[in-house]
Amino acid sequence: MQIARYKIKRSKINHIFISHLHGDHYFGLIGLITSMGLLGRENDLHLYGPKGLDEIIALQLKVAVTTLPFTLHFHPLQNEGLIVNHHKYQIECLETQHRIPCWGFVFREKKVPRRINKESVVQYEIPTAYYESLKQGKDYERKDGTIVRNELVTFANSPSKSYAYSADTIYNENIIDKVKNVDVLYHETTYLKDLEDRAALRFHSTTVQAATIATKANVKKLLIGHFSSKYEELSQFLIEAKEVFDNTALAVEGVTFTV
Repeated sequence: MQIARYKIKRSKINHIFISHLHGDHYFGLIGLITSMGLLGRENDLHLYGPKGLDEIIALQLKVAVTTLPFTLHFHPLQNEGLIVNHHKYQIECLETQHRIPCWGFVFREKKVPRRINKESVVQYEIPTAYYESLKQGKDYERKDGTIVRNELVTFANSPSKSYAYSADTIYNENIIDKVKNVDVLYHETTYLKDLEDRAALRFHSTTVQAATIATKANVKKLLIGHFSSKYEELSQFLIEAKEVFDNTALAVEGVTFTV
């Protein structure tokens, strides 16, 4: 399994997101789930995907006479919006346009609280009871009505990060607002720009189309992938995309990116 090859600990995987029910996107799922059981997993596992995926997994487990030693929670994707709300991050799903129901995902860190400047809060004689409101960016009002501006007594923390995965899709400007200003956008580029008509017929996108979405959404970085097997050389994908959106990289197996 590629997860083992790249030394990703399966025990740290608690949420799995499946965009759609084309085999190249989910055939390996049952192997991953059952291997977690064989390795003694006990923690709950959450699976998000199109309606019907739960029936497929249940049938595979039944035929294999396999019982999982942990609880598998299935969350069917039916409407766009928030699907995970963790105290550190949130995850939303968005609908893409493909031949069958297909979903993309937007992962956003929640705003990180500001850090207290210990010397300054003492200097301005701010009671500790107000520290939490300072961390949330609020100013401090003294009894005499004067205001101590927040930036005088706190430090800004690292900015929150965001990543959007658009999944398989035809060129679709409906996703622009949903991925607006993310740090990294993954957008499929199955074909080069000269095959735009074929891309439309097969509900996929081209290099220029992906780069156009990235430009209009004002994202910081674009990753392109899902290249058709008809191409042996991928350099032209990068060349074409960078002509429209310069900060583009190829999402190829084994390469990692920092958000």
